[in-house]
Amino acid sequence: MRKWIVVLALISACTIAEAAKKVPMTAASIVPAAKGELVIDEDKNGNVTLKIEVEHLANPQNLTPPAAAYIVWLQEKSGSPENLGQIKVDKNLNASFESSTTSRSFELFITGERDANAKFPTGPEVFRTNVKP
Repeated sequence: MRKWIVVLALISACTIAEAAKKVPMTAASIVPAAKGELVIDEDKNGNVTLKIEVEHLANPQNLTPPAAAYIVWLQEKSGSPENLGQIKVDKNLNASFESSTTSRSFELFITGERDANAKFPTGPEVFRTNVKP
């Protein structure tokens, strides 16, 4: 009986993992070593879940001009950019970020900003990706 439970759990995990869509994020030339990926999935309420994983991203203070924080922005086709929050770089130059949205088609990008509470993107862009259904 226990073996069947383990087998069913593994099958469920594989099915859930297959539902997630991985989208590469394009790094800007100001962060040439950086690479990033966006994993899109759906939660039980039908919202789109977003998980960003980034490697080799320079600290925002090392940008030109220097920034205080990296901010993740979501922008629908005819809308204004929305500040989803700050993505923080660890000591190994890796960063991760999770959020959710009701949008199905949007652009997601990351900028270096002087203010973590910025209302509009003004700093240099470091990553961008386009998400379409």
